[in-house]
Amino acid sequence: MVFSTRDLGRSPGSMETLNEQVPAPADVGNALIGIRGGSELELDLRLEAVHEGILVSGTATAQIAGECGRCLDPIEYDYEADIQELFYYEESEEFEDDDDVDQYWVVGDLIDIDPVLRSAVVTALPFQPVCKEDCLGLCNECGINLNDEPEHHHEVLDPRWAALAQLSDNVTEDSDKN
Repeated sequence: MVFSTRDLGRSPGSMETLNEQVPAPADVGNALIGIRGGSELELDLRLEAVHEGILVSGTATAQIAGECGRCLDPIEYDYEADIQELFYYEESEEFEDDDDVDQYWVVGDLIDIDPVLRSAVVTALPFQPVCKEDCLGLCNECGINLNDEPEHHHEVLDPRWAALAQLSDNVTEDSDKN
């Protein structure tokens, strides 16, 4: 998602708005949830020339898709990411020695907002997404969705009593033979 800033020039105070719908990049998210690659991404941005570079501010609206971390049901919703980032001119040396600060650059007359978008969206996504706060998840014995059958359960026999249960079964079989 590279955009030209040629029309802004380098005179502080000049501004341009960018309202576009572009295909969303792939692999924006984590293993369970993220932007659906190729889906429509709506950008509503303002590009402003400032002394140090180009200030990009506005929103990016994307469709988030994934699955619940408890029951694996699909999750889909629209998310509006706020974007505000300064793209420094190449000759700027403001943060050159600081590796801890994310720096974005105007290369030639072009800016790439892909890393800014990724940063804004991925940090806002839930680590363990759920379809609803009280999702019961799946049965750990048989895998049935407990939201559909909340009364579902399995008889759990304490393994310490397993030998006694076998003895009881043997007694029952012997009495049936007689």
